[in-house]
Amino acid sequence: MVQQLLTPHQSQYIAWQLTRRAAKDSVESLASTLVDSQVDLNPHQVDAALFACRNPLSRGVILADEVGLGKTIEAGLVISQRWAERRRKILIIVPANLRKQWHQELQDKFNLQGLILEAKNYNAMRKEGVTQPFQHTGGPVICSYQFAKAKADDLKRIHWDLVVMDEAHRLRNVYKNGNVIARTIRDALEHVDAKVLLTATPLQNTLLELYGLVSMIDERVFGDLDSFRTQFSGVRTEQSNRALRERLTPLCKRTLRRQVQQYVPYTARIAIVEEFTPSQEEQQLSALVADYLRRPNLKALPEGQRQLISLVLWKLLASSSHAIAGALETMTKRLQGVLDELPVIDLTDELDEDYESLDETA
Repeated sequence: MVQQLLTPHQSQYIAWQLTRRAAKDSVESLASTLVDSQVDLNPHQVDAALFACRNPLSRGVILADEVGLGKTIEAGLVISQRWAERRRKILIIVPANLRKQWHQELQDKFNLQGLILEAKNYNAMRKEGVTQPFQHTGGPVICSYQFAKAKADDLKRIHWDLVVMDEAHRLRNVYKNGNVIARTIRDALEHVDAKVLLTATPLQNTLLELYGLVSMIDERVFGDLDSFRTQFSGVRTEQSNRALRERLTPLCKRTLRRQVQQYVPYTARIAIVEEFTPSQEEQQLSALVADYLRRPNLKALPEGQRQLISLVLWKLLASSSHAIAGALETMTKRLQGVLDELPVIDLTDELDEDYESLDETA
């Protein structure tokens, strides 16, 4: 066997590369990412990104900073670091109405060209012979929760280097049998060893929601549901609180606004309550929608989803006439498609863009 000798230039390059290596929990490990990012970073954001990259034994982390502290930036740093390490199988699951925002921020702030994957371009890629549209090598893949659930089999076949889930509190009820979307996504990504969940509200009503979020990362942290209830959902003691904090410390990081006020200036906001009286046209629209939804036979609504979509329409109507306009237009297109014998659009996927809490309502 002939051993190939390195040229002086190759030796110098390898030596230079070795000097660039750093521990994953050091700022130096993020150096190239920090230099390339087009954003003014705050210390807590760098700290959160290092926290997400730090523990090789953890299967993921929850970044739970309060609203407005830049969780998207923190996730962007982690994504950029993985990309710099040539770990290119990166998936970002977000509410449908945030897909374009994520795509734009990755491009503008981290120079990453993501791919928004949805039914239209997914089907087009399949027709062109692309057997695995999720295996995009030009940038992170961005999709909605609804689409991730629909393509769970595709997700399961890919060994992802990183999966980021924004507004992850949507998944907090995964422990309930009726939460199909969360359970399907959890099972599809069970094999992934690097998940980052982003949420400003990891806990809202009950500690079981915290159990659900943690189980999205690793079901072994708290054991089964009965074990968690026995340890933490009964009478709270200082001992149980301490035990809960110890379990959460390696995988959950939360920064509060009051902790960063020394370097993040906030504008004082004063809430003003204004009375609102619907106009005659808005009251008429409400009456028309109500009469329509009371019809015994509605071809515009998919079979088996009438109750869910009716509830969503009522919520949109309660928001504003503009909010429900898109949904009504989508229903009109669906009816026209039925008349023209065209492929019927998935109404739930379309409504997910108008109503971001669709899966929670379901």
